Order: sequence, then C-alpha cells, then structure tokens
Amino acid sequence: MKRIIVLNPKGGSGKTTIATNLAANFAVAGHRPALMDLDAQGSSMRWLKKRTRDRAAVHGIAGFERSATVTRSWQLRVPSDCSPLIIDTPAAMDPQTLPEMTRGADAVLVPVMPSDIDIHAAARCIADLLLVAKIKRSDERIGIVANRVRSNTLVSQSLMRFLRSLDIPLIATLRDTQNYVRCAESGVGIQELPRWQARQDLEAWEGLMHWLERRQHQPLRRAVV
Repeated sequence: MKRIIVLNPKGGSGKTTIATNLAANFAVAGHRPALMDLDAQGSSMRWLKKRTRDRAAVHGIAGFERSATVTRSWQLRVPSDCSPLIIDTPAAMDPQTLPEMTRGADAVLVPVMPSDIDIHAAARCIADLLLVAKIKRSDERIGIVANRVRSNTLVSQSLMRFLRSLDIPLIATLRDTQNYVRCAESGVGIQELPRWQARQDLEAWEGLMHWLERRQHQPLRRAVV
C-alpha cells in the first residue's frame, strides 16, 4: 500500500486542503484512496461527510478518535483494497514522533504558506525530517507545496527565495483562490469543479500528481481533467 503523509506541525498551513484534494484526485482516477485524519479538529472527516454518494468513493479513517472498546491498531486499520493511504497529520506534533510517522512513507508533503511565521516553521519542519526522522535528501521523498500564494507579492517572493534555498523540491504552487473554499464546503476536489472554474489550478495539481507518481513503486493513474 502506498502511503502519502501531509505534514507540517504548524496549524493552518493547508494540510487538510492538500490531503482532501489528493484523495479526490486519486478517487476520480479510479483508485480507492483511504484518507486518515489524525488531527483533533477532524477537518478531513468533515469534508468527507459532505461528499455525496454519487462522487468517487474515498474511505475515511477518523484516527483522532479514541475508543475504549477496540484496539488502536483495529481502529486505524486500512482495507486491503485501498491505495494510496493519505494521512492528514495534526498540528504541534512532537518531533520525536516523526520517525514512526514517516517510516515506510512513499512521500512526505510539506505545505508552506507565504508568511514569515510559516517560513520559519517550515524550516524547522524540514530540519526535523532530515535530522530526527533521518529522511535522506537523496531519497527524494520530501516535497514542498507552496500554498495560498498570490503572485507578484513581496511575501510570495520571499517564500520562493526561501524554498529555493532548501535543496528540497518545490513540487507545486497553489494559488490563493476561493475554489478551495468551495471544495471544502461541498466535499469535492479541485478536479471535480467545472473545468472553466478550476482551469488555473489544474496545472499545479498535474505537476504535484506527476511527482507523486514518480515516488511510487508502481505507476498510479492520474485523473483525466
């Protein structure tokens, strides 16, 4: 089973936006993705509850919930016919949990917002992935996603300079648009919006999915948009 982890200990960086849109993309492409929500806010599961039955199926796992009647491993089980597994991680993660969280992951996506606070948080996150989780740069499993970027602004230019300095691939730049708000409100992905509405966003997602495809041991189909 392929595992994709969306990770940034800073809250509000866009982890849920990326995780839910990934799940929708894979579902539209004919896969049966599983979306595991480990964040106590449960935003990914709220998105999934809004997803109508006529949409391509996404299997949800509310990993933030605790049950006294079943084991943790049973609660987090993933059906054998599901792939990939997309994990929406919580904010304020202890860096010491990163080795276990990232072990065996095919890809670790780190969303970064264009603000000074987010840039510093992303730098710490990348350092922890390299030094604590011991992910090698040469493995090329870490990918940066610049999120809610407004072109030609000073803060966006500052973000891009910072990302170029990391020697970690910038795999997608997602613009600041109400399209993602619409997706969150209706339980869909950007690929499921009318093409005329999402045309500017689809190219960024095509690049992101292509990068993920190259991280997999077996090719994954991409949504036709």
